[in-house]
This record gives sequence, structure tokens and C-alpha cells, in this order.
Amino acid sequence: MNVSRQFVVGAALALINASSTLAADVPPLPGWAYPQPTPGAPRAAPDDSSAKHVPDSEAAFTRAQITGRGVPVADWHPTDHPTMPDIVAQPKTQLNPPLLSCGYCHLPSGGGRPENASLAGLTPNYIRQQVLAFKDGERPGSDPRRGPQTSMIAVAKAVTDDELTQAAAYFSSIKPASFIKVVEAETAPKTYTAGSILAKLPTGGTEPIGNRIIEVPDELERFELRDAHTPYTAYVPVGSIKKGAELAAAGGGGKTLVCGICHGPDMRGLGDIPRLAGRSPSYLLRQLYDMKHGTRTDLNTALMKAVVANLTDEDMLALVAYLASLPP
Repeated sequence: MNVSRQFVVGAALALINASSTLAADVPPLPGWAYPQPTPGAPRAAPDDSSAKHVPDSEAAFTRAQITGRGVPVADWHPTDHPTMPDIVAQPKTQLNPPLLSCGYCHLPSGGGRPENASLAGLTPNYIRQQVLAFKDGERPGSDPRRGPQTSMIAVAKAVTDDELTQAAAYFSSIKPASFIKVVEAETAPKTYTAGSILAKLPTGGTEPIGNRIIEVPDELERFELRDAHTPYTAYVPVGSIKKGAELAAAGGGGKTLVCGICHGPDMRGLGDIPRLAGRSPSYLLRQLYDMKHGTRTDLNTALMKAVVANLTDEDMLALVAYLASLPP
């Protein structure tokens, strides 16, 4: 073998070894909390341009009016919240590329969805801190492919200080609600990825739940119509709620800290420490995972380092199952 070929082969082997070492050092993402596109997934029915309706609402919108692109956010339940400021209701069409409104992703009620945060009732200062953390690169997330994460970063970089003040005050003024039912089960529905969440396969079927939480909308059409009252079921492993409650209340014999010290005895938050009760378990798991693995480094995360350092994936699953089961 000549010298040049030896160099090429040696370099290739070095790259393979380096890649193997890197792959061994980076733990696999919990796919149920960071769902990726499903090959051959069911496709939505073609838009028939008809007006759509959802329960408990007198409003009617076509699918074109629900896209949020170039149109105000579709508001199915206007009595749930005060008048939306423009930054919440209107997309920023003057930008290139245009950006969606706050209310499109987080909903006019601030309730959010499994792919993003519930903002209702959080303090204005906390909301401001987190938007600035996205802007400053402190919340890139553990999976750079996630669309909601990259969209939030783009919005945070484009929003003005006045717009941020208005949005934070608006979402803070809304009483939080939860439409999540947490069910302990040995099996869960078979799912596929719809957008950035899990949805039940139209063909039905179940499978062992394993060490996962399967959080799905009960009615996919209401989810796709962005109805803030869409009900969800989060299937969690048997015994996980009790285990999570014990970890939260006693710290697992020194494994972690008692959650109520900072988040309050009812997990509804204290000051600028956020509410955990009644929030999406998929969202909560991503935050704990990102904090533990260094892909969330904002100010609040500094306080969480000791909390997450010794938690296993199973511990974190149990905690978020318990937290999601609480009233908001």
C-alpha cells in the first residue's frame, strides 16, 4: 500500500472511530417526545373549501383561514380570553420569510399543544426570559430538526421589545386550563407522526406501552383545526403516576430535590418559577431532557441542574406523568 493510500485509509478509519465514539456519547432521544416523520403516514383529506365547525363554538372557518399564513389566527373560543394584541393575533407578513402569530402556535387561549408550551398564567417576566433565551441561543433543543423549536427561535429574533411586552402581559392574564386526561395502561394506541405530535393510526390497533408516554388528541380533526378545547389522552405506564408523585414529594432518597420547594406545593408555580401542573407530559419531558443534556441553558436551568443530574429517563417519565395528571 502506498503512502497516499495509507493516509486515506487511516483518515477514513479515524473518522469512523470518531463517529462511533460520538454516537456512543450522545444518548438516543426518546422518540415519543421528539417524534419524527413516519414513512408512509396517512395524509390529510384534500381541502374542500367548506366552512368547518368545532363543538362549543359558534365560529366557522375554512381550512385556508386556519393556516395562520397571511391571515389572522382562527379564534374558536373568543370568550376564553381578553382581546388579543396584534402580535398574538396577526402574522408578521412584512418579514421575509413571514412569521406566524403567537396565537397560531400557542393558541389564542395560551394553552399550547403537545409540540409547544402552555403560556397561560405564567408571569410576564418568565415569558420574557424564555423568549430572550430562544433569541440568545440558550434553548436550541436536543433535536435541531424540530419545526416548532426552529419557528420559536425565528419569532424570538424578530419580535420587538414592545411586542414581547404585550404578548407576555396577554398570556399571563389568562387562567390556565388543561384538556389532558392521563391514563395508566399496559398498552397504547399504535401511532404515527402528524406534524410534530403523535396521532392514533386510523386503522386502529394497540401495542405495549413500554417506557413511553403516548400523548394523542382524542379527535385529530379538532387538533388539525386548532381548536383550543381539543381533548388529549396521555397513556402512561402502570404505576408511573405514583412513582412520579413520590419523586416530586420526597426526592427519591436524595436522587433529586423536592419539586414543591420551587414550584409550590400544588405545582402551580411560585412567582417566576413556572407552573408544572396540568401541562403536556411530552413538553415537560423535553424540557427535563434538554436541561439534563445541556441543550437548554437559560437562567432557570441553572437552578434545575441538581434536579435533573441523577434522573433516569424512567424517572423523568414518571415525574411528567404525575405532573400532567394534576389540575392546572
